[in-house]
Amino acid sequence: MTPPATAGSSDVHPGTLGAALDTARGALDRLDAEVLTAHAVGCSRGTLYAFPERPVSAKQARRLTGLVRRRQRGEPLAYIVGWREFWSLTLRVDARVLVPRPETECLVEAALTRVADHATVLDLGTGSGAIALAVAASRPHARVVGVDRDAGCIRVARENAARLGLTAAFRHSDWFSAFRRNERFDVVVANPPYVPDADPHLMGDGLRFEPRDALVAGADGLAALRRIVPAAPKHLVRGGWLCVEHGHDQQAPVRELFLAHGFEDVETMPDLAGSPRVTCGRMPHTHSAMPYRETRLPP
Repeated sequence: MTPPATAGSSDVHPGTLGAALDTARGALDRLDAEVLTAHAVGCSRGTLYAFPERPVSAKQARRLTGLVRRRQRGEPLAYIVGWREFWSLTLRVDARVLVPRPETECLVEAALTRVADHATVLDLGTGSGAIALAVAASRPHARVVGVDRDAGCIRVARENAARLGLTAAFRHSDWFSAFRRNERFDVVVANPPYVPDADPHLMGDGLRFEPRDALVAGADGLAALRRIVPAAPKHLVRGGWLCVEHGHDQQAPVRELFLAHGFEDVETMPDLAGSPRVTCGRMPHTHSAMPYRETRLPP
């Protein structure tokens, strides 16, 4: 957590990089201070320590003061600097999209073990395109489609794909709503909202700045998963996989959902902290399914 703002405590004055960094570190965690100082003056974090005597102008000092105050108010660091590292990809992010979390890389890992080189993959609720682009980067011959019901998210995802030179298609869809029944995939992956709407953490550092509908899913946090899991079999090939991220205390009800809708080999995997975080299930090979038929997407 960042410390509360104190009047004048975050004011940065013209001087040197070392002095500017010291002021920022007096108001923020070390990493936040380093990232924001480097961002404000247009240098690398390494430069902060290699050249502490480098001058900082009045304009740069004012800019850093503003950035520090935004972080003190709890705004996510990723929104302030405009990017976030995910799966070794630098993604552009802003307030239209959820900030990609490290635990979601566990979802990517789980999906990739089930994605063959030429598989078809659907990423539900793609946001910044983080999951879809991580899969595309790791499986360049796979056909990856990301969907989101928010047009702003689709624009961010497409911009990230173009900037990174990765091949993935993005389309507007409320979960599976834009897909015909015969449009089926080898793997469907989703990091849906799963926070209960009364969770007190929603007003904590960072979360209150992020899009609420990308975080909250009803009284128990399972509303989105109750839509995704029952609908997924209609859009999976025989033996296809559904992989979802969920809350650390939602393993049991999510598993029950999977089993109730015909999934086999249901498995839950932990995140880096050891908490149950990702559940995957496979449709039976006897599942009656038409092969996936690609739909040409608008540019």
